[in-house]
Amino acid sequence: MIYPADEDTAWREPAEPVVTRSVAVAIRFFSNDARSAPQSGRATVADSWGSVLAEVVPLALIIAASPLSVIPALLVLHTPRPRPAGLAFLAGWVVGLAALTVVFVVLSDQLGGGLDRPPSWASWLRIALGAALIVLGIWQWLTRHRSAHSPAWLRAISSITPARAGGAGALLAVINPKVLFICLASGLEIGTAGLRTAGAWAALVVFVLVAASSVAVPVLGYAAAGDRLDEPLTRLKDWLERHTAALVAVILAVIGLLVLYKGIHGLA
Repeated sequence: MIYPADEDTAWREPAEPVVTRSVAVAIRFFSNDARSAPQSGRATVADSWGSVLAEVVPLALIIAASPLSVIPALLVLHTPRPRPAGLAFLAGWVVGLAALTVVFVVLSDQLGGGLDRPPSWASWLRIALGAALIVLGIWQWLTRHRSAHSPAWLRAISSITPARAGGAGALLAVINPKVLFICLASGLEIGTAGLRTAGAWAALVVFVLVAASSVAVPVLGYAAAGDRLDEPLTRLKDWLERHTAALVAVILAVIGLLVLYKGIHGLA
């Protein structure tokens, strides 16, 4: 005999079939459906978004502070046509950072999507990445005196045309291993944080804007002020070129410590 309570339970059990749950996970980044109860959903999403920003903004600042981000932009402003070349380089740099981060956001979301907390593999990946960056930073510091001069490819940027400046900006963002590591760490943070689509896009935009700020400031400043910035920008370029190796070593070590701490904290 089936009692009313059993009958009610039997009718309610198949309300959320496996197929429906699988489809929901697959389209999570392309849907605005809430992931939690209405009473606490907004607070949970807001807390997650704030936590993600606290992680990705320092990483973006490290990209912005890197000499390998600033020096190419300053060299572009010494080309025969600095304004169009600088604006094209800035556009390419922004597109490159955004595209690289989007790839890692999507990949990490697909690998860890549908979970209530970031997967353990994400923490182990952060630990490995952080340790590698620390070792690379130590090696860079120990060999900093061997890098007294800028490489030839970097000096060649000062003669680039506006038509090629955009492609150069995007290419430098993609092939720079330091930028690659930071975009990987940031994409991993955004993609495994369980944010809604709007929150993930907002975090991505904030990361890219902060990371590109050190290129945007001199380029947009030169576009507004023109030749009046030639002398201060030249002094800044010369100082960065003299201290590039030491600055990059410190930046790599800081990145490594941040990523390593995040990985260890995720396993706790």
